Amino acid sequence: MEALDRKLLRDFRRLWAQAAAIALVLACGVAILMTSFGMYGALEETRDAYYERNRFADVFAGANRVPDSLLTDIRAIPGVREAEPRVVEHVILDLPARVETVTARAISLPEDGAPLLNRPLLRTGRLPDPAATAEVAVNAPFAQANGLRPGDSFLANLGGQQRRLSVTGTVLSPEFIYTIGPGALMPDNETFGILWMPARMADAAFDMDGAFNDIALKLDPAAQHPAVIDRLDALLEPYGGLGAYGRDRQTSHSFVDAEIEQLRATALILPPIFFGITAFLVSMVIGRIIALERSEIGLLKAIGYSDWEICLHYLMLAALIALVGAVLGWGVGTWLSRALARLYAQFFDFPYLIYRVAWDAYVISGVLALLSAALGAARSALRAAAMPPAVAMAPPAPPRFKRTWLDRLLAAMRLSQPVMMILRSLMRWPLRSALTTLGLSLAVAVLVASGFFSDALDKIVNSAFYQSNRQDAILLFQPDIPETALPQVANLPGVLRAEGQQGQAAILRHGHLEKDAAIEARRPGADLSRVIDGAGRVVDMPRDGLLLSERLAMQLEAAPGDILQVEFLGGRGETHALPVAGVVTQYIGLGAYMDFETLNRLKRQAPRISAANLLVDDALLPELHATLKETPELSGLIMLSDMRRSFEETIRENVVVMTTVYISIAVLITVGVAYNGARIQLSERARELASLRILGFTRGEVSFVLMGETMVLAILAQPLGWGLGALIAQALASGSTSDLYAVPLVLEPAGFARASLVVLAASFVSSLVVRRRLDKLNLVEVMKTRE
Repeated sequence: MEALDRKLLRDFRRLWAQAAAIALVLACGVAILMTSFGMYGALEETRDAYYERNRFADVFAGANRVPDSLLTDIRAIPGVREAEPRVVEHVILDLPARVETVTARAISLPEDGAPLLNRPLLRTGRLPDPAATAEVAVNAPFAQANGLRPGDSFLANLGGQQRRLSVTGTVLSPEFIYTIGPGALMPDNETFGILWMPARMADAAFDMDGAFNDIALKLDPAAQHPAVIDRLDALLEPYGGLGAYGRDRQTSHSFVDAEIEQLRATALILPPIFFGITAFLVSMVIGRIIALERSEIGLLKAIGYSDWEICLHYLMLAALIALVGAVLGWGVGTWLSRALARLYAQFFDFPYLIYRVAWDAYVISGVLALLSAALGAARSALRAAAMPPAVAMAPPAPPRFKRTWLDRLLAAMRLSQPVMMILRSLMRWPLRSALTTLGLSLAVAVLVASGFFSDALDKIVNSAFYQSNRQDAILLFQPDIPETALPQVANLPGVLRAEGQQGQAAILRHGHLEKDAAIEARRPGADLSRVIDGAGRVVDMPRDGLLLSERLAMQLEAAPGDILQVEFLGGRGETHALPVAGVVTQYIGLGAYMDFETLNRLKRQAPRISAANLLVDDALLPELHATLKETPELSGLIMLSDMRRSFEETIRENVVVMTTVYISIAVLITVGVAYNGARIQLSERARELASLRILGFTRGEVSFVLMGETMVLAILAQPLGWGLGALIAQALASGSTSDLYAVPLVLEPAGFARASLVVLAASFVSSLVVRRRLDKLNLVEVMKTRE
């Protein structure tokens, strides 16, 4: 081992505390990058493999009733490889030992019992016998949540008749990775499930003999999806087609894809912060080491070491710190991404997990770690290499200072001597002070940016559950029922109030842009389900025209006063020109709204409702559920009160975990910046501080000088951190927004205060740790040190 190598190891051992602080900051960036890439890769690879193995369809479409004879024309569409018809209906279940009403989606299996597309994957038991009349398979999460096993039975309302069905097996399906019921905001496996039943049984139960109401298509790789969808819509239009759509609009796929995109956004936004801080910290430490080792550098050059060897020596020191950080980040990132990927696989109902962090993730994160450290050390290392031996061995020329208007201002303020020393130090090294402030502000920014999620979720919950949807339950009817039946709904046991609404599937077109949407229509004065604007005000339905959510209006590039072509799907399938009457902020879904009477007038029908919003007496809920289980017209029930509690509990758990993680990250950043800054300040001003002690200054006054500079910079970092945090939060909110939901940018004063308190406390503790070294200073030895 050469002399420089031994010096390198001795320097690293001597600087272990500072190196560890830098390495931990760097490890955070590497770990976040690895975790995001690992989870992103695991989810995407598992999803793609699951889709391929179980032949997930490319295009889906629903209709009222389509004759089987149309299949020949559908299969003849250019680009269609396979087309599989089926019968799909929502049904009400009565499970043993369960008081609550349960909703399920019933799907028919082909007559031979083996689906070509969206193949169910057996977990237990078997699929129903094609000739059976009372056998079903259920999705595994629903079975597990309700304790169902092969051989168990339950009652189901099929086509208005209550029948006992036997469970033959439990399955998973690529079509239901994220299983969410109609009108629900999140999965609830206890109250919503999927049933697969033989085709003959479904045809008889739902009066679909010789017909189907849903179809899935598999396309050739080179097929033009929009052309196929347009042709399929044209074929289904006479039969009440509800609009064909691709995978991008399939509910389960949309949620999984939105989560993958959010992970990708996280990987692009957060790691650069840590790599940038690492470069700054390495620059501080290496620069100070070189300043202290001028004579050694001159001696090394004098005995024959080249400029390149000197430069490489200090770059290797930075690389050693980066290597430690990268290894730590790889370990933590691999473990964390594997653990979180497993949780995602369970949450999204994957049958298996393909976890493999690609080698390029290790390479990219390692290279970025080395680059950030190398960039931080490059300037100082090059300056050391460029010094002639004679110059390096001589003491450095003292900095040239002159009185400025700031010095005169400080003198006029008659501040104490310790305060003057702190402020003068900050002004004499403005670049270092600015970079330290920037580093501490990034710690504040991380906390502000992460804390906004909690406030944003609170706003979403408040808007969705307490302002817009204030009902306890929603009854779903398929097909629509006359509005005159609403008094009967209001007379159900425990119902305190009932309000009807109608939903209409439609295609909205504005110029060359179009978007599928579900139009909701309510009567004026509806109080249980309302439209709320961004300021929390109730917005009445326009008498003539459409009310659009902000995101839907943006996608259509439509503004109030613009005319949209609205094609109603199902029924007559007519198209009407309607103006945009207004735009409102909405966080869940892409909403479109219109007046109840206007919708029925345009459809030329007597008033009808597809859902009823209920206010319910909790004491009479068992009686209500018992009645609903025997109601033939009912196709689904959503208990918003239960969903509200579940949603809030889930959010509370996620917020606690997320807050803990980001506070830890911010503390590591703060410790890395504040500790290294204070250590460098102590090494630079040890002689000066020792002089103060000899002149009679107390330990508290000397400590104030040492710690005061760090704390002043920490205080100055707060406003900048607030601004940077707001920008990062805005980027995260934009990256998390999709057709399914929007994350509002909510920045509360309490969030800024929490971020500042954490960073200020961490800065104080870090500088306090360095301050303890003052007690160990040998004043005589320090005074002998050459300046």
